[in-house]
Amino acid sequence: MERTISIEVGKGSQAHNSRKFKASNVDAERTQNNVCYCNENIRRVYHELFDDAVRRYNDKKTRADRKIDDYYKKIRTGKQEKLFHEIVVQIGNKDDTNVQGEHCELAGKILDEYYSGFIERNPQLRVFSAHLHLDEETPRLHIDFVPFMTGSKRGLDTRVTLKQALAMQGFKGGSREETEWSQWVQSEKEVLADVMKRHGVEWLQLGKKREHLSVLDYKKEQRTKEIAELESKLADKKDEFEVYQDRISNYSKGEQVIEELAKKLDTEPDYQLQEPPPLMSAKSYKTKFVEPLIKKLREVISSVMSMYYQALDSYHRLNITNRNLYRENEHLRKDNGKLANENKKLVTQNRDYNLLRKVFGSKQIDELLAKAKEPKQSKQRDERFRKNKDYER
Repeated sequence: MERTISIEVGKGSQAHNSRKFKASNVDAERTQNNVCYCNENIRRVYHELFDDAVRRYNDKKTRADRKIDDYYKKIRTGKQEKLFHEIVVQIGNKDDTNVQGEHCELAGKILDEYYSGFIERNPQLRVFSAHLHLDEETPRLHIDFVPFMTGSKRGLDTRVTLKQALAMQGFKGGSREETEWSQWVQSEKEVLADVMKRHGVEWLQLGKKREHLSVLDYKKEQRTKEIAELESKLADKKDEFEVYQDRISNYSKGEQVIEELAKKLDTEPDYQLQEPPPLMSAKSYKTKFVEPLIKKLREVISSVMSMYYQALDSYHRLNITNRNLYRENEHLRKDNGKLANENKKLVTQNRDYNLLRKVFGSKQIDELLAKAKEPKQSKQRDERFRKNKDYER
């Protein structure tokens, strides 16, 4: 027996997963067969993961507007990282692994065994909600998690980040196609395939080009990956931006130190010229009091001037870097917006495409698509033929 494997990005609807809300595709009589592995409050999970890191971060900040009051709210209302991620794991489809068919129980056992090792395999993905649904068309496993990294050198030392969380688990990415996410998904599919094999089910792979997805589905999935990657880059740039802002803020504090030193020179006895004792000659007074004071003042002035020019140089360089980071951030934000809009269009087109298949039938739609592609394919063949003829000459 062979079955396909699907691990897709879910919508992350907690009400739907826990069945507080029941969609039209849910068979209420079968809901009692569902399995709830865990269903924790995500706010509490954020407190558990990040409260200590937020405290350490805030202790280093002197400006109140730089401190983080509520990290959960910061991520929920921000655009750099998602509050959490969801994957939906499925084997087979509605035709060969339907919940009302003979293989439903086996599929449930396989997904259950797969989930039993998920948390141990993924220490940087804090699972707070996991449900096995057996009341929809096919058995599906929904896993919701908060990805986090530790030991960060910028921003919070423990923070939300999908890219770095997967990198800590050994998925380094490397190209637009081979991202940390795609590598991790492939690894999880292989784990699931091993579980299936132990139950006598082979993994039916439909090709590296994903022929089992429609073109629109494939494009939508690619855009989702690109958006996730851009969001991660934005988060990294934002942290870098804040580091430079803090360093510029420290320069402003340096100016305050110089002002305090000026007051010190005016008031502290060590820096004041004493009245000459009675009967002391001018030469002795100069040697004992004036010259040591001048030497001390020269040392202070030399030190302050050195600090000032170093700080001034750093200040200008940091401002330039800061402006560059800001522009880069804006470019990334615009790219992200474009991809998000394109993804919305693809979702609409995909819905229309599926509706056409439903109304006219998949066979008729496939025939129309094949006819539409014929002129283009014919033109490509002619072009290849012409190039071969030119080469032979």
